[in-house]
Amino acid sequence: MYIFRVLLAALLAAATGTATLNTRPVIGILTQETVDDDLKPFGKAYIPASYVKFVESAGSRVAPIKLNLTYVEYKEIFNSINGLMLIGGSVNLQTSDFAKAANIFYKLALQANDKGDYFPIWGTCLGFQLLTVLVAGENLLTYTPMENKSVPLNFSQAAYISRMFRTFTPELMKALSQEPLTGNFHHYGISKQDFFQNKKLVKFFSDLTTNVAMNGVEFVSVMEGKKYPFYGVQWHPEVSAFQWNTELAFPHSPNAIWVAYLLADFFINEARKNFHRFSDPKAEEAALIYNHIPMYVGNFSFYTQIYFF
Repeated sequence: MYIFRVLLAALLAAATGTATLNTRPVIGILTQETVDDDLKPFGKAYIPASYVKFVESAGSRVAPIKLNLTYVEYKEIFNSINGLMLIGGSVNLQTSDFAKAANIFYKLALQANDKGDYFPIWGTCLGFQLLTVLVAGENLLTYTPMENKSVPLNFSQAAYISRMFRTFTPELMKALSQEPLTGNFHHYGISKQDFFQNKKLVKFFSDLTTNVAMNGVEFVSVMEGKKYPFYGVQWHPEVSAFQWNTELAFPHSPNAIWVAYLLADFFINEARKNFHRFSDPKAEEAALIYNHIPMYVGNFSFYTQIYFF
């Protein structure tokens, strides 16, 4: 049934002249377990609205993915969406419900891409870290504190020939290397040393940028898959346009906004190469984020709005 649906979608696209482009992509965003005591009364899981807006800003819709579903349910979701986003948060990267669900999607995405079914995954902050755990098969994170700090990026040579930065102008790449355009809010990361000493990570990912943490440890801050369309940023591009707490180092300069938009646009263009689809229009409508209402939490949280589940 799955292969039939993929082939049918491709044939329909070819018939309408859009064989290489899905103009109605849907990104699945895996919900995060609620661990903050201030947020627990409102739901067991959540998605900050900034991630939803980040995806929507580039012309995609969002389907929230709940935790603790069955494998069959997750596979059905996978066959319906066009890409997956793993968001930031603070849960165990091996034993949490978030990690367990992500592992299912990761394996399904590997299998799909191996069969020529292009399926991208994007990880931000904790999502970035989780991708390293999934690929390495172990948690290699080390203490790399960069809490509430916006910094420039240190580019590797691979960045200049990468897919992710392909549409960035030389002027914007220069700005990214000199201006504090990336908002960091993490305590742990994958050090450059640990990254390059792990054969699985080096084989799977190209390190595109690094940064130096407050304790002097150099860590990988942007990576992209060499073979697979899997991408990770240790920092938070979604905050630049959509979060406004004045006590936090959210970069709001024109260049920071432009960087955030280009990254969203890149990821959604990757998702447009996928032709998964829902079984029918009603199933699609029922799955979308529009069925949920975000709650304003800016008066007691560093987020502005959150969807609770």
